[in-house]
Amino acid sequence: MLDREIILTPEGRRKLKDELEYLSTKKREEVAERIKDARGFGDISRTRSTTTPRTSRPWLSSGIYALEEKLGSAIVIDAKSVKTDTVGVGTKVTMQDMAKGDILQYAIVGSAEADPSSHKLSNESPVGQAIIGRKPGDKVTVAVPQGSMKFKILTIERA
Repeated sequence: MLDREIILTPEGRRKLKDELEYLSTKKREEVAERIKDARGFGDISRTRSTTTPRTSRPWLSSGIYALEEKLGSAIVIDAKSVKTDTVGVGTKVTMQDMAKGDILQYAIVGSAEADPSSHKLSNESPVGQAIIGRKPGDKVTVAVPQGSMKFKILTIERA
């Protein structure tokens, strides 16, 4: 059982369902086939060539279970109900780095969907936590490993 709330966008939910479908079908078949092939080499409990297939099965099962748990307890954000007066999960925020002047734009997502390289920022990250609930015009200082960063919230829209 999960000990914290999982927040997903509809896109994030779809991606997790796709991953679960892949692991439950194709990947499970691949592992079963590898174990079958390894049995051709003799006693599966002692053959070095079977180590990877045998250890893949529990890993796969735990991955499937974890995805089922996430999906079963996830709160999916309805895009139509997302408010744009403050920063929150499901919004896209444009902000300015006050030190460099750079304009940054991030979709605010739950931690299960976070991917900063794709401009998807977790609501649980230091920056995410600092800007949640903020309004356009607000200035925010965020503690980061390198010290602190200052941002100004410019716009908020639905992601």
